[in-house]
Amino acid sequence: MPALVAPRARFALGLAHGRSLELGPRTLLMGILNVTPDSFAGGVADPDEAAAAALRMEAEGADIVDIGGESTRPGAGPVDAREEIARVVPVIERLAGRLRVPISVDTSKAPVAEAAIRAGACLVNDISGLGYDANLGAVAASAGAGLVLMHTRGRPRDMYREAVYGDVVAEVSAELAQALARAEAAGVDRARTVLDPGLGFAKRAEHSWSILAGLSGLAALGRPVLVGPSRKSFLAGAAGGAPPGARDWATAAAVTAAVLAGAHVVRVHNVAALVQVARAADAVRGAVAGADPPALRS
Repeated sequence: MPALVAPRARFALGLAHGRSLELGPRTLLMGILNVTPDSFAGGVADPDEAAAAALRMEAEGADIVDIGGESTRPGAGPVDAREEIARVVPVIERLAGRLRVPISVDTSKAPVAEAAIRAGACLVNDISGLGYDANLGAVAASAGAGLVLMHTRGRPRDMYREAVYGDVVAEVSAELAQALARAEAAGVDRARTVLDPGLGFAKRAEHSWSILAGLSGLAALGRPVLVGPSRKSFLAGAAGGAPPGARDWATAAAVTAAVLAGAHVVRVHNVAALVQVARAADAVRGAVAGADPPALRS
């Protein structure tokens, strides 16, 4: 898994918010905040409790908080846009002006993204890579919002039927290139895009491990890479069959592998624990580049 050094990039976020993130000097952590009743790893339904959880994530070291109102676990059914808005917008409104780090909305629906951006989000995290809602790209473009384009096939309820690959790294890379082309056609500036290979989405365990091992192959696409291994089912075997909430050690290994393979952002549930993992992996990556480890910096 060559790489070890993540190319530097500036990730522009939200014209109205004037935000940007520098990617590359250290791995950024995106904290996962599910405001759903059926998340595979637990969700927070009450808006006040969810807002408090987001503020805790920031205090623990999250660089971005990603708020989602629809479960996308394998087998999950769809949620109406109005219900999704009712779940995420009250949380974002409670955080606007209080949360210093950028707010991301985890959605594939244009109306949800539009409402979330109006409430204070400056990043859209789309699991479909603009494959589900043709209007989502235009919403992101008009707002100047950042856009994460993730790879998947099919819908959550049937995605495993699409998990057939010859060369998974090459095919995922090619399909992410198509997602990037869709974003550009919708008017999204390339500087506002990040790519996510979609571990666990339309991928069996062996496919996700292969993606992690071959992550550096995505560098040819010329965009920063986000990786989200946290507590996913592909880790279950390595975790001795443990349920999602007990997979943080396996998640730590996957995060380390992702950082060493050149990931710019990792998306995690347990920010407090995984920030240490990311910083240690950053120290290894920095040593390869000749930088001092974090503990030696003033």
